Amino acid sequence: MKKIVFIGWLSIIGCSTVYAQGCSDAGVCSIGNSFDKENSSKNLIETGSIYGVGEADVTYLSSYVTYSRTFSEKWALSAKFTYSVADGSFGTRGQFGDAYLISNYKFNKKWSLLSGFKFPFTTANAKINGYSLPLDYQSSLGTFDLILATNYNYAQWDFNLGIQIPVFNNNKNSYFAEYSGTNDFPSTNLFERKSDALFRTTYTYQTPNKKFTFKPNVLFLYHLGEDSYENIFSERETIKGSDGLTINGNLITSYTLNAKSSLDLSLATPFVVRDIRPDGLTRAFTAGLIYKVSF
Repeated sequence: MKKIVFIGWLSIIGCSTVYAQGCSDAGVCSIGNSFDKENSSKNLIETGSIYGVGEADVTYLSSYVTYSRTFSEKWALSAKFTYSVADGSFGTRGQFGDAYLISNYKFNKKWSLLSGFKFPFTTANAKINGYSLPLDYQSSLGTFDLILATNYNYAQWDFNLGIQIPVFNNNKNSYFAEYSGTNDFPSTNLFERKSDALFRTTYTYQTPNKKFTFKPNVLFLYHLGEDSYENIFSERETIKGSDGLTINGNLITSYTLNAKSSLDLSLATPFVVRDIRPDGLTRAFTAGLIYKVSF
């Protein structure tokens, strides 16, 4: 077992030389199904930390905690809270990010529906020493979003289709590239973000002793339009190339500690990227460690 864990960590270190876009996740990528086929407990607490590298060598440590409650065989509810620290040439900034309230409804053994909302804790205008910061340093995009998704399970395969729609924009970012002294990040003053559509396919393999579970998955994320910002002339300007497709590969390795808890190791890397990512969600790679306990 020690050899397998050690090899997993070596895999993460080895991927640190890959520089491209990660999930570009505004939230919909990381929201999962609350129903666990291997877990009959009504309550689940999940906490994790995710390390990533972004544009201009900005590094991130993003943490979260999720509480899920299963009320019946068909219905479950979960709440999630995030906190993120960004560190780079502008300095270091840590803030609470977003809260999620998610409902899962299971129609039958194969189909389930997810619906919920994302609520920001900030207006995406955090500053360091009075200087405006690009969205890469912000812990939230400052939007109230509607999240809808469906899951289909067939044998060891899961297929997810989802969409995340900003319904109210409270983004008050004031970053202008023209005044920053660097071209590393695009201007995002009063940024407005378009919706995202998602398709993901996951294969689940469990070892005979049920100690290890491997979940390789491929995620297709399409940004459904070009984002925009207000330029120095107070005119709304679209950001060319900010729409389009992202494709990511992800491997989740889960180790069962006992009947009530498990430890997950998650590694993600990109295959296809958008031309420009002004939302600050670019990641060279992400590596996460997650602990789950049920009761």
